[in-house]
Amino acid sequence: MEATEIRKLAALEDTHWWYRERRALLGRALRRLAASGHRPGQALDVGAAGGGNTRVLRAYGWRPVALEFSVDGAEVARERGLDVIRADARHLPVASAGLDLVVAFDILEHIDADHLAAAEIRRTLRPGGTALIAVPCDMRLWSAHDVAVGHVRRYDRESLRATVEKAGLVVDELWSWNVLLRPVAAWRRRTSTGSDLGDLPAVVNVGLRAVVAAERYLPVKGLPGVSLMLRAHRPADG
Repeated sequence: MEATEIRKLAALEDTHWWYRERRALLGRALRRLAASGHRPGQALDVGAAGGGNTRVLRAYGWRPVALEFSVDGAEVARERGLDVIRADARHLPVASAGLDLVVAFDILEHIDADHLAAAEIRRTLRPGGTALIAVPCDMRLWSAHDVAVGHVRRYDRESLRATVEKAGLVVDELWSWNVLLRPVAAWRRRTSTGSDLGDLPAVVNVGLRAVVAAERYLPVKGLPGVSLMLRAHRPADG
């Protein structure tokens, strides 16, 4: 992702409906982990950009490190008081089996050899550790936006599952997100000439967030959406 897009993301992520609801998704996932007996431990936020998700991890008691490839993203996260390391997701500078949780939201689609990044997630997780992954879905939604933000691909359920399982992780749950707004996204992408990142009128921003937040209470996770979410774990060795 270009430096200008990183800076734009950092400026938007505190208020934009998409980033706010995605942080809410992460928060719910962390609460579910806590309810199932997973105590907060060492976490890595891969592709952290400005560190919005890293801050969620910290708020829930985890000990997170933000990992970001770009200079600008790492600088923004550092300015926000986060622990940051710069590295490639295919070569994580982390000891094997040292992490309790790895978060990789909207990262794999930027990497040609995405299976290498998935393998690194598996390597750095301790047995029983959790991976939370999000990716854009469905190549029918491919547009100038994907090109502008540096996507290599969009996934379907089968390709995402295959990438994660090839790395040696066990998929616990795989579901769609941003389902209700998919028709709007499909229309917008047909007319898109670049990145969709940008400021919105306050009333539009609030309205879109209300729509996507309604998915929390509706049985739509199995329907086609704009993104896929996945929870997996590293099995016991051997």
